[in-house]
Amino acid sequence: MYKIVKKQELNSTVTMMDILAPMVAKKAEPGQFIILRVDDDGERIPLTVAGYDRNAGTVKIIFQIVGATTMLLNTKNEGEYISDFCGPLGCATEVEGLKKVCIVGGGVGCAIALPVAQKLHEMGCEVHSIIGFRNKDLLILEKEFAACSDKFTVMTDDGSYGRKGVVTEPLKEALENGENYDKVITIGPLIMMKFVVATTKPFNVPTTVSMNPIMIDGTGMCGGCRLTVGGKTKFACVDGPDFDGFEVDFDEAMDRSRMYVDFEAKEREATCNLFKKEVK
Repeated sequence: MYKIVKKQELNSTVTMMDILAPMVAKKAEPGQFIILRVDDDGERIPLTVAGYDRNAGTVKIIFQIVGATTMLLNTKNEGEYISDFCGPLGCATEVEGLKKVCIVGGGVGCAIALPVAQKLHEMGCEVHSIIGFRNKDLLILEKEFAACSDKFTVMTDDGSYGRKGVVTEPLKEALENGENYDKVITIGPLIMMKFVVATTKPFNVPTTVSMNPIMIDGTGMCGGCRLTVGGKTKFACVDGPDFDGFEVDFDEAMDRSRMYVDFEAKEREATCNLFKKEVK
């Protein structure tokens, strides 16, 4: 059993928790993920490590409440326990030798991008961060990004906060103005990462993408996170989650990610109905 030592609502659909898991905290690195179960009969889901405190023995997770399991997880409070918390799994984000990097995060993907930005900052790397959200109400982790970024831009689709527009706009401007990045690291919705790659490719700036959005089982057995990278079949959970963005077939990945939409909707509805019965 793993204790929830801290719980915080970041916005109406995103929650942050610190989980007491000393063995995981000891080894975790930015870019890796864990697999958890809320209870003994629960579904196994992968969640990317959003931070860790090796001294306290805690691992931070940030999740969007979109399906049955994340709804159930969100009912847990500080001091309560979840059944399983296994990891770290996957390959850590490669950061060695980088001197100047642009981090581009979108939505809840910013939770995964943040520890990468923090690690680079700690290493003395110059970090430029661009984060984007649909509107002000969905904004998360602004102060944390500002603290570890030499340049920082917030974008909202509707202009309700920061600058109006999408994350590729300031990125393209920076590249056109001669910013010489060793690498661009982008984490967010698949469509966003696809267009970030389309922005950096003409400038030949190495671009790393995180394919965690398509992971399901997290062990390579289900095949749900299968994708084509450089013409070869890879699995996001065991070969990644990070890949060379120039080589990822995003159209195929987006088609596969839509395969489970109907199933997830039914599970969410069933869980909602269960909660309603318990309230009555």
